[in-house]
Amino acid sequence: MTHSHPYEGNEVREKKPTVLKGLVFLLLLIAIGAGLFYAATRLRSAEGPKVAHDAPAPLTVAVVTVERTDAFDLKESYTGLAEARRTSMLGFASSGRIAEIRADVGDKVKTGALLAKLDTRSLQAQLASARAQVQEARASHDLALSTVQRQRQLKLQGHVSQQRVDEAEAQANTALARVEAAKAQADTLRVQIDLAAITAPFDGVVTQRLSDEGAIAAAGQPILELVEKSHLEARLGLPAASAALLEPGKEYKLVADTGEVTARLRNITGVIDANQRTVGAIFDIENPEAIDAGAVVRLALDRSVGEEGFWVPVKALSAASRGLWTVYVADPSGGGWNAVPRPVEMVHSDGDRAYVRGPIQPGERVIVDGLQRITPGMPVTPRESQRADLSDD
Repeated sequence: MTHSHPYEGNEVREKKPTVLKGLVFLLLLIAIGAGLFYAATRLRSAEGPKVAHDAPAPLTVAVVTVERTDAFDLKESYTGLAEARRTSMLGFASSGRIAEIRADVGDKVKTGALLAKLDTRSLQAQLASARAQVQEARASHDLALSTVQRQRQLKLQGHVSQQRVDEAEAQANTALARVEAAKAQADTLRVQIDLAAITAPFDGVVTQRLSDEGAIAAAGQPILELVEKSHLEARLGLPAASAALLEPGKEYKLVADTGEVTARLRNITGVIDANQRTVGAIFDIENPEAIDAGAVVRLALDRSVGEEGFWVPVKALSAASRGLWTVYVADPSGGGWNAVPRPVEMVHSDGDRAYVRGPIQPGERVIVDGLQRITPGMPVTPRESQRADLSDD
């Protein structure tokens, strides 16, 4: 039995463009083109295309009038530390067991005060033995002297020869040497006993306690740190040119966090530090009770720098090449003003102003704002700034 497809026998007809459709499409294109042409002619000015003939209005800029100066005052500040003139790490000359420490951190002590001592019982016993040896040597020396006296009497009587006298005198001299040796040994033990105690070498305050009683201290091991409080000095590093302005023996004011202190310049090293490139200046603080050791102090100096130039606001500078800067000057030209760039070199900066040198004439007007909108030769209208303060105080 034969099955037929349900769509079998239907023909698929291909759509073909007709002449009528083509004419309609062509007429539509013509209508669109005509509309565009009409719109263009209606919108166009009867006078033709607009062309700008007038120059743009000059940009209003703030300016300051600069004046040349032969020098400027430089305010310098140098920092240093207030330090104790003497600081000692105290320890024992020999090793031993610490028997007593009488000082603690923060204690103020006077010169000669006992701070710590070792157990000296063994040394005391050795000293007692040395004293006994001294007594024994003295007894032997006394006996030798008596023997010499008797031998001399017998020699006068002709009972002994000169040889016996000489031998007695030699024995007496040997006994005397033994006395001196025993005394030296006893003195050595006394010194060791004295060195077994730590006394304050100067008036000061104990700032560190590094050991306690019962510990075995090695020779030279730090036990206490003593800082001299009554004499403070300040060490500051200054450039050689600034240090040359200081006078040894003269009083200066140093500023610390607690206020001003008076200091007298003791000395200037006169040697430039290889790392800091500064010269050391040492000041003796006259009122050390007004400041703590280790406090930061500052010295302010005024120095005149003989360099011709101008003060200008920092905001009037724009970076140039080779370490130079550029300022724009409002230069009169043909009844108007133009922005003219001038290269300058910055000598010193002080807050919001800078001291520069370059081809600027006294009385010229330097533009101080809107530099990002200014190009060389651009017409500007200068307006004197009321906020600029370029005076050299």
